[in-house]
Amino acid sequence: MTEPPSERSRVRRVAEKAHYERATIDSILDAGLIAHVGVTGDDGQPFVVPCAYVRVGDDLLLHGSVASRLMRTAGAGAPICVTVTLLDGLVAARSLFHSSMHYRSVMILGEARVIDDPAEVLAALLALSDCLIPGRVTEARAPSRSELRQTRVVALRIDEASAKVSDSWPDDPPEDVMLDVWAGVIPLEERWGSPRPAPDLPTGLVVSPSIASLADDHRLVRPEGPTG
Repeated sequence: MTEPPSERSRVRRVAEKAHYERATIDSILDAGLIAHVGVTGDDGQPFVVPCAYVRVGDDLLLHGSVASRLMRTAGAGAPICVTVTLLDGLVAARSLFHSSMHYRSVMILGEARVIDDPAEVLAALLALSDCLIPGRVTEARAPSRSELRQTRVVALRIDEASAKVSDSWPDDPPEDVMLDVWAGVIPLEERWGSPRPAPDLPTGLVVSPSIASLADDHRLVRPEGPTG
């Protein structure tokens, strides 16, 4: 898709970095773990809350306590804005003005719906857990009925979304190219650290397979960066 799904989702600033095709949007969402959810309260005060998420088909699923302001507001059908940003590196230009970042980001606009069916709530929470630590759902205790009653899950359709990708070399003006200042890209590399056992863990328990597998988490593989 070369055009945005709506006028309000159109990328206006540095529009050449915009992407509206679902393949790009989904790939960014699937590589991230944390979304920032913006809503406006009844008093007009906007607030933004970091939240774990998972994409399941055409829905972005968010969860939280039934008592949380975010879940109450989003669950009531208020407009929300969800953003996911992946930082891939720093761009060091010859001037501070032209220095920037490599990043991939997605913004989704819309109204969320509450998932009420207990089976669907459980499925959503299992999907979220499997997104955070793939395979963990087969190793840890599943949510109890009491825990499910304390948890609210909302789904936001990925209908009104846009992506923005920055992956170019420094764009120095000709007069700056002659300066004796190093310029280039510094990629950001991420990895999970060595697991640290809980202080009350019984002696002899080895690291679970899902935890050990995080060392090869493909989501942490960053794009190679500019090639032109």
